[in-house]
Amino acid sequence: MIRRDMRSGQHEDNSVAAPDTIAQRSTSLLELRNIQKWFGGVHALRGIDLTLKPGGAYHLLGENGCGKSTVIKIMSGAHPPSSGEIVLEGKTFSSLTPIQSLAAGIETVYQDLSLLPNLSVAENVALNEQLVASNGSLARLFDRKRLKETAERALAAVGLPTDRAFLNTIVSDLPLASRQLVAIARAIATRAKLVIMDEPTTSLTRREVDNLIQVVERLRSENVAVLFVTHKLDECYRIGGDAVVFRDGQCVAQGPIENYTKKQLAELMTGRSIDAQRYRTGKPLGTALLTVDHLTADGVVDVSLSLRKGEILGITGLADSGRNELAMALTGVAPAKTGRVTLEGREIVVRSPADSIAHGVGYVPEDRLAEGLFLGKSILENEIALIVSRLANSIGIVDRQEGRKIAAKLSQEMRLNTKDLDLPVGSLSGGNQQRVLIGRWLSIQPKLLVLHGPTVGVDVGSKDTIYKVIQALSDAGMGLIIVSDDLPELLQNADRILVMNSGRIVAELDADVSSEEQLYRAMLTNPTENVQ
Repeated sequence: MIRRDMRSGQHEDNSVAAPDTIAQRSTSLLELRNIQKWFGGVHALRGIDLTLKPGGAYHLLGENGCGKSTVIKIMSGAHPPSSGEIVLEGKTFSSLTPIQSLAAGIETVYQDLSLLPNLSVAENVALNEQLVASNGSLARLFDRKRLKETAERALAAVGLPTDRAFLNTIVSDLPLASRQLVAIARAIATRAKLVIMDEPTTSLTRREVDNLIQVVERLRSENVAVLFVTHKLDECYRIGGDAVVFRDGQCVAQGPIENYTKKQLAELMTGRSIDAQRYRTGKPLGTALLTVDHLTADGVVDVSLSLRKGEILGITGLADSGRNELAMALTGVAPAKTGRVTLEGREIVVRSPADSIAHGVGYVPEDRLAEGLFLGKSILENEIALIVSRLANSIGIVDRQEGRKIAAKLSQEMRLNTKDLDLPVGSLSGGNQQRVLIGRWLSIQPKLLVLHGPTVGVDVGSKDTIYKVIQALSDAGMGLIIVSDDLPELLQNADRILVMNSGRIVAELDADVSSEEQLYRAMLTNPTENVQ
């Protein structure tokens, strides 16, 4: 049975608290009472009431744009509420500053990680501790001894190296998965009382997720509360605790997560029914589209594969399996060293992304914020970025009317939740940003589209939309490769799934009859072994 708790945004007057309510308040760590937040004319939060207790686990669920990020920014002091109260260990505040929040033991890992790319791993991990100690005014020099000790302890807790070389590594030189773990290490480096994690497992493999869940269990055993903003329900069930469901700026349900099915949670988040069925229709495939023979690149060893028109091929593996490198080699981001690639029966050479585009091969990168979108530019400018030269006349003047027509068509195909093409992409929800990025690559009318983590950081409703778009592209004859560690995503959408380990393909599975367990077992297989 679904527990619904629809909030009116108003406090009840002349009510007497029950004894158990008084007891709960006396042990609460943080309370939000009737929190309202306006951004101009947008009513982002509509009377949020929420109580977090020491040692509790809370999963903040909802579609992108429902108010989740706004709530955590209010807790962390990044945004003040428009009205309402914040009660922190019995003390009432109208708003918090970032330093007050940190000093109270509230640590936040934002979705964009908010790391300082030009500083070392150790400096990033231990910065907040020394920032709080100095009340926000750092001395000219870090306390290097304390910094090293803090960083080593926190990095070990999340399973990262603690040697001198790793401590001194500049964060911008790390892969995305390692940066995610560094951000989590930073959050637990201090004696936190509440750790807030916004999409903490976005770029983590299953092994790294297992490790993170152990970290969470340890934090809870030390009476630290943990609040997750996440779209990955399987991980929520493994951790346990409370589900807190937001929709349209309101809290529509809260209670033990085991009391809800995935289908019930999806309906609460979206307000509509979403089935977890296989999206793939099993339609007949076309003729040969892509053939790769003995491809070798950095992180890729002697890979051969094929793809037919209208086929969806999944590629997965652990973080260091070579799956990411294969995607970049096929699209010229990190060119192959040896091997032969044939597209529609003609051998092609892809030495750069420009070569890839010229041959009709598109690439949607894993990190849409850092590698994909121009966040300060409009939807229109993002959608036509790859075809500007085609829209320009002989003296370089771009036909913006034609560009607007193309962008409008792409936005419609991608089911974008706005018709205002002049909105900056940075103002959109994560799901809409991803749809803009995919739409941009459709502007080149690709024969083959490589999607690297197509629904990373995307809510359940937007996932459903993107999956339906992917299937429609396949039905129209496009070949698609989905590179992902989201195993349900691959099983729902692909025809075949290739599993990589140590740069090699170690298994090929039929997605229609395979399970997550079979895929994960294959991911752990040594290249010299045979998968049963």
